[in-house]
Amino acid sequence: MLENTDQQDPPQPPNVYSGPRGTAVKILNRIERSDSYLDKLLDAELRSDDMNELDKGLMNEIVTGVVRWKMKLDWVLTGFFHGNFTKAETNIKNALRVALYQIQFLDRVPHSAAVNEAVEFTKRLRGQKAADLVNAILRNIIRNIENIRYPDPEEDKIRNLAVIESHPVWMTKRWMERYGYDDAKRMMEANNAIPDLALRVNRLKVDFDYFLSLLEKHQLQYTRSQYLDFFVRVQHMAGIGGSELFQQGYFSVQDESAGMPVLLLDPKPGERVIDLCSAPGGKTTFIGELMKNSGEIIAVDRYETRLHLVKSACQRLGITNVHLIADDGATIEIPPADKVLVDAPCSGLGVLSKKPDAKWQRDADDIPKLVQLQKSLIENAAKLVKSGGILVYSTCTIEPEENLDLIKEFLEHHLEFSIESGNNIIHQDLLGNQGQVATFRHRHGMDGSFSVRLRKK
Repeated sequence: MLENTDQQDPPQPPNVYSGPRGTAVKILNRIERSDSYLDKLLDAELRSDDMNELDKGLMNEIVTGVVRWKMKLDWVLTGFFHGNFTKAETNIKNALRVALYQIQFLDRVPHSAAVNEAVEFTKRLRGQKAADLVNAILRNIIRNIENIRYPDPEEDKIRNLAVIESHPVWMTKRWMERYGYDDAKRMMEANNAIPDLALRVNRLKVDFDYFLSLLEKHQLQYTRSQYLDFFVRVQHMAGIGGSELFQQGYFSVQDESAGMPVLLLDPKPGERVIDLCSAPGGKTTFIGELMKNSGEIIAVDRYETRLHLVKSACQRLGITNVHLIADDGATIEIPPADKVLVDAPCSGLGVLSKKPDAKWQRDADDIPKLVQLQKSLIENAAKLVKSGGILVYSTCTIEPEENLDLIKEFLEHHLEFSIESGNNIIHQDLLGNQGQVATFRHRHGMDGSFSVRLRKK
């Protein structure tokens, strides 16, 4: 009754996806059936007026939580499902995941409420018989919640960790081999924790201490970053994009790890700087703030539509020295600059706490393909740096092939470049033995990232 062998689910009655849980199922269906990005789908729903702020918060928590814990939830549901869970209709799978996430992870939601919503949703969609089956599955799980068995670590340590910490098996294996079991487990636990937000205060528009007083006035708890001046961490700010402080350009939402490459670049007023992969503009605008609108920033991105994001960020923050060019960073030919930043497209395995859907969209074969793109970008960047100038290469991943391995190979073929340690610029705790920046969420409380400063002789 709950299985569905057709490619498309049958048509749904109107308003079946109402409320926080129904909306959650709708978003999860979209993610499963297409390559839609979680953050974009959530953003669209959070902007709508169909729910109050409380319901939007619950919906956001459920969707993100289900995506984050999908492997663990599916392991449990597979054990209790009547038939083959992987072949179940998408609507039913996601209704069960939504209910189970609340049962396993949300203490403030009564089990009965989670079950009843899933049952009512299924009843509206598929009738009483299907609803009774969903009810039986969920109540059976609740009765046995303390005795659920996961893969035996004695038989398969990798699969055990992959299921319990909800990461793909290939990723788990890769990290266990590189970092060992304990460190890999801590990394995965950190990926599953809800991260704080980091704000970069825009000193072109507001005094830093005055900004802190505004946070206090709005009763927003914050801690100052221990690694970067003018960055603060806050608990998640609801509707942050609509806040008055944001609209006035007083701050940008930027993880501390994303600030590191710009600090390594050390842009000065009056210089000419190229940001070769600039969209959506977080690093471009930080460069602009440090240059105090003096000099020139060339912001390059392949897609005109993405450059609109850079443009609007510059306008909001009051940055006026950015020149936008829609072109391919791997082939663009423009006059050389004092400093060049290559924030390369990468596997994104350092930002899984913020983008949990990336866990399930990536596979091991992606990494060598990305390395080829990264190599072509840094090769072209090398031509765009003046003699004596600086090239900074950065990613938001922790994978060596995309980071230090790539740089070592680059330096073998480019004797005119050498690594310049970030010693005098970056906090010692964040530096590797070559003077490169290497951050990890479980160690530093910020996204995993890599950046390195190269000097052209």
